[in-house]
Amino acid sequence: MREIQFREALREALTEEMRRDPLVYLMGEEVAEYNGAYKVSQGMLDEFGPERVIDTPIAELGFAGIGVGSAINGLRPVIEFMTFNFSLVAIDQVINSAAKIMSMSGGQYSCPIVFRGPTGNAGMLSSQHSQNFENWFANTPGLKVVVPSNPYDAKGLLKSSIRDNDPVIFMESELMYGDKGQVPEEEYLIPLGQANVVREGTDVTIVSFGKIMKVALAAADELAKNGVSAEVIDLRTVRPIDYDTILDSVKKTNRCVIVEEAWPLAAISSELTYNIQRHAFDYLDAPVIRVNSLDLPLPYAPTLIEAILPSLKRTLEAVDSVMYKR
Repeated sequence: MREIQFREALREALTEEMRRDPLVYLMGEEVAEYNGAYKVSQGMLDEFGPERVIDTPIAELGFAGIGVGSAINGLRPVIEFMTFNFSLVAIDQVINSAAKIMSMSGGQYSCPIVFRGPTGNAGMLSSQHSQNFENWFANTPGLKVVVPSNPYDAKGLLKSSIRDNDPVIFMESELMYGDKGQVPEEEYLIPLGQANVVREGTDVTIVSFGKIMKVALAAADELAKNGVSAEVIDLRTVRPIDYDTILDSVKKTNRCVIVEEAWPLAAISSELTYNIQRHAFDYLDAPVIRVNSLDLPLPYAPTLIEAILPSLKRTLEAVDSVMYKR
């Protein structure tokens, strides 16, 4: 094991898969000459050349469509969006082409493509660059949606995503690219659709994913000081969702708080809450509580950002509510 950055873990995953399979290539804005907007692809142009590390114009609809066409014809593209806010320009290719080709061709064509890039709050980039769309993509049959929270998961999940025969939405965060974590030198894969019990506990289940896992884990640390044992689950993927791991935990702790960066309406936490109360109602000692961003566009000012996003304070208040029914 060695400690490497989140961006380095992604780079290792891309590099290993491109060495392993000549059908894999990377395409997007600034991925080649500039080494990537967040330096994820640093040095990859030198190793693989311009035919496999491809710079594009600022034209998400165009290069997403090229990626989809090449995937249908046997290649395995990784398409980088500089941010998923810009993926809205390419939404037709993602939703109406990549996600639908298997069904509409009667199973004759698969579309092994990965769309990857950062999502959510990026720190003082204001409303148009700070949005969470994982629930949009997760609501589309035919897509798989991955949201890693640490370098170890990022590498193992990206390698699995590249090898998957379905289109995968792989969502990262600008605020995590410099985060460090333990990653083994030997090759490994993490299956899509398998949640991770990051911390075992007995009193309450806290579920989260992506960078908001930091809030969930900080809450568990703070609760432990007061004798409350929190079990923390990292979803890793939000389509498919590993319901079994969540339900098993709730049946043990009898309480659940879900912490998510997205807005509250039609969020992933809404789906989780429904399924927990549908399949584990008799085990619950309190209603499931969600901690989401407030229902507002994210502003520029850091003090307002802090007030809107899920916080340690709001998470602890939610746990207090389910523990003591306040």
